[in-house]
Amino acid sequence: MSAVKPASRDPFPQRARMHAGYHWRNSGSPFVTRLRDHWDTRRTAVFPSVRSDLAGLSVGYSGLREGLAYTLEFTELRREEGAESPAVRASSLVSGARLRDPAALPEADIRIVGTSASLARRMPKEASLVIPMRVHFVIDFDGDPASARRAISKRERSQFNSDMRRHQWGWEVTSEPEWFNAFYDDHYRPTMFRRHGARERTEGRNAAYECLFRTGRLFRLTQDGKPIGGALCHWDPRQKVLTLRLLGVEDGAERHYESGAFKAIYHLLIGWAAENGVERLDFQGTEPFLSKGTFQWKRRFGTRVIMPPNHFGDKRLWLQVRQDTPAVRDYLVANPTLAETADGLLEAVYFHDEQRPPRLDFSAKAPGVDRARNVDLDEFLAPLL
Repeated sequence: MSAVKPASRDPFPQRARMHAGYHWRNSGSPFVTRLRDHWDTRRTAVFPSVRSDLAGLSVGYSGLREGLAYTLEFTELRREEGAESPAVRASSLVSGARLRDPAALPEADIRIVGTSASLARRMPKEASLVIPMRVHFVIDFDGDPASARRAISKRERSQFNSDMRRHQWGWEVTSEPEWFNAFYDDHYRPTMFRRHGARERTEGRNAAYECLFRTGRLFRLTQDGKPIGGALCHWDPRQKVLTLRLLGVEDGAERHYESGAFKAIYHLLIGWAAENGVERLDFQGTEPFLSKGTFQWKRRFGTRVIMPPNHFGDKRLWLQVRQDTPAVRDYLVANPTLAETADGLLEAVYFHDEQRPPRLDFSAKAPGVDRARNVDLDEFLAPLL
């Protein structure tokens, strides 16, 4: 495994740039988030504009570059199930000024624009939704460790208790650089590759060391005294917020999923946070689509859904349907989503029609989701006639 260079050997400008880049991506500072929102959505910026054709359905995404990974790739993952060929993409560029004009965007069955919340709210209302680009899942602690455990679903608690008796896992916080190296190389990276393959999105080693390990909390999960997993968290001592940033199990191996070890990281982190002065544990975010496995996974731990505390908090997706086809209807029904209400709250939107019942099996039940709304596709798509 490759070792991290001691920070003292790094030239100061390099370290400064690393910290600046990390905080530009992740900071919750109001000043930084306002500055980034202004910069990211300026009229003179140039944005990607991509049309993706797959399984008889075209989705066009234009706007913030993060949406290519967080939004367009999600639509492709959902459309490629059972498809005989991969997505075909056609790419172009669009200016920030033209992003405000839907007529300037490539035609597609479903059109999505990633932009600021203020601009998304001013886009056309016909057959459209304003959707968070990301949401976060948090647990707020009230000083009673047992209450955090009770908030976890009964089924999750029962399964974890059974697995814990069987495997006798150990959980500890450590500041050993050697464990950082082992965790990053042998746990975190293999896990990310196993879960996402070529689509994996990872934090760079040096940034993880300098911006997370040095001032955060690094945990080690053991079984029979042998490390089999871990987690690296950002720690904000002023707000007493612990944010899960990196996690993984040894070699990303399937046996650690089957044994419950991967899930145990979440349970054990909740227990540690509740007993060590953490006021909020942030499990970070996911796309706002209820069919996303991560959404359903994180909801089970008694979490509350919030808008991201970083620059994503003021970014939205404007989704507009352009064609009423069976493939469009199938996709919308299969992928219910969180959307923003007129008064800025979050609601779960379930599409349906006479042939397609709403997918209520994708639950949105969680604090922070104000309501669930069933939307008749015949009514929603009526403006297209």
